Amino acid sequence: MLQILKRGLMVGLQTTWTLGKVIFPVTLIVGILQHTPILQYIIQAIAPLMGIFGLSGEAAIPLVIGNFLNLYAAIGAILTLDLTVKEVFILAVMLSFSHNLLVESTVAAKVGLKIWIILLVRLGLAFISGIIINLAWSGGQESAQYGLITKSDTIVEGFFPILLDAVQRGLMGIVQLAIIVIPLMVVVQFLKELGWLAVFSKWMAPFTKVLGMKENTSTTMAAGLLFGLAYGAGVMIQAVKEDNVSKKDLTLAFIFLVACHAVVEDTLIFIPLGIPVWPLLLIRLFTAILLTIVVAFVWKRIEVSKRKEASYEH
Repeated sequence: MLQILKRGLMVGLQTTWTLGKVIFPVTLIVGILQHTPILQYIIQAIAPLMGIFGLSGEAAIPLVIGNFLNLYAAIGAILTLDLTVKEVFILAVMLSFSHNLLVESTVAAKVGLKIWIILLVRLGLAFISGIIINLAWSGGQESAQYGLITKSDTIVEGFFPILLDAVQRGLMGIVQLAIIVIPLMVVVQFLKELGWLAVFSKWMAPFTKVLGMKENTSTTMAAGLLFGLAYGAGVMIQAVKEDNVSKKDLTLAFIFLVACHAVVEDTLIFIPLGIPVWPLLLIRLFTAILLTIVVAFVWKRIEVSKRKEASYEH
């Protein structure tokens, strides 16, 4: 048991180091950018487009901040705005699909996927969902009533304070990563060596099969669903190394997870904003399942077509 613990700790530390080299510099750069006029320029540029999603121009603020930073920062921005229930719900759905893009997309690239695919899927889902909800829902015009959460008004000024704040955020990102990833990798190591992971994989097999994936992707799927793309990537990296997860299955798993990851945290976090969260969860889950099945079907048809062409050539 002690040897399993040691192996799990080593894997956890190695994974933290691998992901930390990605998360720290990205967090540092974004932390500095948020104190510059760059984000404001981006916000001003896209504000006129907000009407497409049924949002006011100022709703561009949480949308941009959430995509550059995270959901917590976006919610902090929403708290400062007078929005309707419909606007807050649309923002919640869009941000649940597309947030923390720089960090999570870079992590996806570390696993072996192309960044442009992840960006296309996440931004595409965010834009399409915003447009559909705006057209389909005529209600929600009353003012949103926020809960008891408050926004920090701390303002950082000066080059060195800004740099220090960005460095602290980067280091805290690594600490948070380690707190989640190291125990997670230890648990996974025990599950693997005690044979429980094989049982879990068989239990998940019908679900992963429906989505067009093999059962050895179950650990990757579970990690992403529970812990999100950034934190779940630790398990994903190990799965690629040890479980022989194919590029196709990894891509399908990520397509599912970009639409529906960290389902508990990313759903509950919106409760203080006074919006219905069950529809938010169901929209993400249904979209993830449907999108993954469609991509798997098209992928399979392309593979069959290529095999036929190869057989004709021979």
